[in-house]
Formats: sequence, C-alpha cells, structure tokens
Amino acid sequence: MPDAIDYNTLVRMLKGAVAQIRENHPALSRLDSFGGDGDHGTTMLRAMELMGKTIDSSTTQQLPQLLNDIGWAIMGVDGGATGPLLGTFFMSMSEGASGKDFLDAPTLTAVFEAGLAGVQHRTKAQVGDKTMIDALVPAVRALGQAPDLATALQNAAAAAQSGADSTRNLKAKFGRAKNVGDKSIGSPDPGATSVALIFRGFYEGFQSHG
Repeated sequence: MPDAIDYNTLVRMLKGAVAQIRENHPALSRLDSFGGDGDHGTTMLRAMELMGKTIDSSTTQQLPQLLNDIGWAIMGVDGGATGPLLGTFFMSMSEGASGKDFLDAPTLTAVFEAGLAGVQHRTKAQVGDKTMIDALVPAVRALGQAPDLATALQNAAAAAQSGADSTRNLKAKFGRAKNVGDKSIGSPDPGATSVALIFRGFYEGFQSHG
C-alpha cells in the first residue's frame, strides 16, 4: 500500500465512491421513500456522475484544484440539501489540501476535517439528528486514529457504516423526513447511508492502487 495519496490515487478513491453510488442508488431512493420524496438515490447518482465527468475531463493534475472543481460541479445539483452540502464538503477539502501534492495519513485527516468543518458551517444538524452528519462525523474522527492510510480509510469506512446503521432507531429532525415524526424510526437515513457508501468507495479505490 502507498504511504501517501498522489493525484492518481485520489482519482481512484473518488471513482470508487462513484461506483458505490451507481451500484446502490436504487436502494438509496427506497430508503428516502420512507420520509422524503424518494429521489435521494437519483440525486446522489447525478452528483456522482458529475464528479466522474469532472475527473475525466480534468487536466489539472493538482489535488486541490480537482477537489475544488468537483465541489463546484456538485454544488448545483438539485434535490434538497444534498448538492450544496456535498459540494461544500469537497470544496472545503480543497481548501484543506491547498499547496499539497501528496497526502499522508495526518494530512489526509486534516483535509477531511476541513471538509467536515465546511459542512457543519452550512447545517445545524448534529450527531443524533438522523442526517449525513451521523456518518460523516465518526468517519472523519476515525481517520485520525490510525497510523497508516490503508487502516485510516478502512476505519473511516467502518465508522461511517456504523454511524449510518445507528440512524435506524432515530427520529428525523431535518429535511422532509422530520414531518413524518416517529414514522421515520426503523429505517436508516439515506444521507448517512450515502456517506457510508462514499467512504467505502474511497477505501476500495485506495486498495485498488496497491
């Protein structure tokens, strides 16, 4: 396994996330049908397809610029808060990666922490509110608790999945799902589930480099 993430490794990680959403977007929409419009999977697929197109058309070879371009591409995706929050996540990661050609484990953690901070600046949602935050916060925290990149990304994927699973027994406090009250209990949050899939894709994409 590489001890630093270069541009090509980052591309593989991002494409891993795209692949996960492509494969699972119907299930995401089914989850969204319990409390939302049932279109979350379609929205996520549009966002990830835009990310894929941005990667394929990019000529920058610079990590921060690629992340920024992806953020801008996703920002305009319609479908509730998904586009703005995911767009902000990648744009804020770009700011955290400013001036970096490679990301080692500590730097990667700092980049993801910048992404999380950007999202938290845009939403009042906290862990326990049944949103993407329930998966994103533990994933980013887990990154900083590992000595190497492979372990960090594996731990982050596992933490994101655990966070998404934990939303099954929560009542939604944000978005359309909050309007159904207790009926939102019993089904995992689609946004948190999307984050778990993205982090799984990051890890699998990283592994494919080795």
